[in-house]
Amino acid sequence: MRMRFSLSCVAIALIVFAGCKPKSEAVPDLIIHNAKVLTVDKDFRVAEAVAIRGEQILDVGSNDRILALAGEGTTRYDAGGKMVLPGLMDSHLHAVSSAMFEFDHEVPEMQTIADVLAYVKSRAATLGPGKWVNVSQVFITRLKDQRYPTRAELDEAAPENPAVFRTGPDASLNTLALKESGIDRNFTVSDGSPCRVEKDAKGDPTGILRQCERFIKSVDSNRKPTEAETLEWVKKLLADYNSVGITTVGDGDTSDSELEIYRKLWKNNELSVRVFATVSVNAQDPIEKIEERIRTAAKDPLHTYNNMLWLRGAKVFLDGGMLTGSAYMLKPWGVSKIYSITDPEYRGMRYIEPDKLVRILRVSLENGLQLAAHSQGDAAVTTYVDAVEQLSKSGVNTVAARPMITHGSFMTDEAINRMGKYGIVANMQPNWLQLDGGILMKQFGEARTAMFIPLRTLFDRNVMIGGGSDHMQKIGSFRSINQYNPFLGMWTAIARTPRWMDKPFHPEQAITREEAIRLYTINNAFILHDEDKKGSLEKGKLADLIVVDRDLLTCPLEDLPQTKVLRTYLGGKLIYEAK
Repeated sequence: MRMRFSLSCVAIALIVFAGCKPKSEAVPDLIIHNAKVLTVDKDFRVAEAVAIRGEQILDVGSNDRILALAGEGTTRYDAGGKMVLPGLMDSHLHAVSSAMFEFDHEVPEMQTIADVLAYVKSRAATLGPGKWVNVSQVFITRLKDQRYPTRAELDEAAPENPAVFRTGPDASLNTLALKESGIDRNFTVSDGSPCRVEKDAKGDPTGILRQCERFIKSVDSNRKPTEAETLEWVKKLLADYNSVGITTVGDGDTSDSELEIYRKLWKNNELSVRVFATVSVNAQDPIEKIEERIRTAAKDPLHTYNNMLWLRGAKVFLDGGMLTGSAYMLKPWGVSKIYSITDPEYRGMRYIEPDKLVRILRVSLENGLQLAAHSQGDAAVTTYVDAVEQLSKSGVNTVAARPMITHGSFMTDEAINRMGKYGIVANMQPNWLQLDGGILMKQFGEARTAMFIPLRTLFDRNVMIGGGSDHMQKIGSFRSINQYNPFLGMWTAIARTPRWMDKPFHPEQAITREEAIRLYTINNAFILHDEDKKGSLEKGKLADLIVVDRDLLTCPLEDLPQTKVLRTYLGGKLIYEAK
């Protein structure tokens, strides 16, 4: 009896122990095997298989070891030797407005001034006399004519309609648009905020306005979507992001209405990308209003960490556009027909005074918001670095806060050194080099462009940078403005070969294939404060990963932009499969 009792106790103990088996030792839900798995860990380790349970990676290793973990309920996917990568990330885009851009009508590609004028003419005919014709984000650097449409040309294309050609923060208006906006030779800027009206030799406005959006009285004549339609169009764009391997995005300038769209999609379990939201802050507001805006954002429940939707940043504009002629530069731009610059001393436009910038930065960091400053020119970058340095010297831990430069198209050696010292990170747009490098070389010359998107220098100085697109308009990774195909971004960072140029653009600033992959994975995870949860394929991290059709490390370099995503997983769930 005593022996029987002892055996029964042992049996019961074994049953209890089995029932209490730790979840971490449970069998995987999914195993992807027979693959070339780029872990993108610190050693850039290559494995053969990955095991997933729930949202997380259970283990990564050899085929034999990982397949041995399988149980009755495990799904096995044979990758057929294809490459597996962490889910890709775009550190800076504008998803909601981009998704809705063609809701009213499809907007044709415009490569020349003639294309622009034809579109203006057709819209004037469609809308009828008196209605505003708006053209937006057709950058002059990407027009073969390499200039703004003139006031006279816009007058001829739309003689009975006010017409405005917007390109970033700057614009070209026709006569009716100037008249309806009250902008003439006697116009003065009354609010003390930045605005520059270009004038001809007689003192009359040429039609070119820089950072004067608030004075343009244009009306949007497009059909307005319902909330349900907006949600559907945004979901369609997010699905297209998934089709090119994107599983995380940094929304670079999130308005209150856009945040609500994300919130609704999240609550409906319809977000197919993880969103790092950056609340839009108008730096021209009084500092008290700005501080209240930031404190209010920090009180939003979404400011608490959430791996699907996290309100963690604030965004201000420190200068104008590199592609439009208003970026704030250390040296004068130079007289330019391309950018309609006639003042030889013109250095672009700075939108925030240094003392005010320091206050905005301080209140952002005090409230747990990473301040991202749109800083295109080298003088703007230097201004931001100065502000961070001032805070650091006052005792603020800026390294932990990771203040962010948005774009940083032009930099200096000195600024880069201080970025590393004070923990400043940057989201950068490699594709701009491919699209705009030729015209920037024409404008600034060989010497001044040596520090345009200086990726090699930044990597060598251990400054953390990530890859973004600044996607603004249209759905489609190659037809969009700007292109959000991450494989094109990787190729550009490696090859540095702009269109309309017969040689690489400062090839000494090129990075390796491994570094280009890091740019869109673990680096982006770091600058978005989430490197412990994603960005590499390691045990315990979120199971965001993709399967692609080629080996990014060995395929012909010129084929890299044509990479096709075969599968995309978000938290272990298959959200895209190529047909």
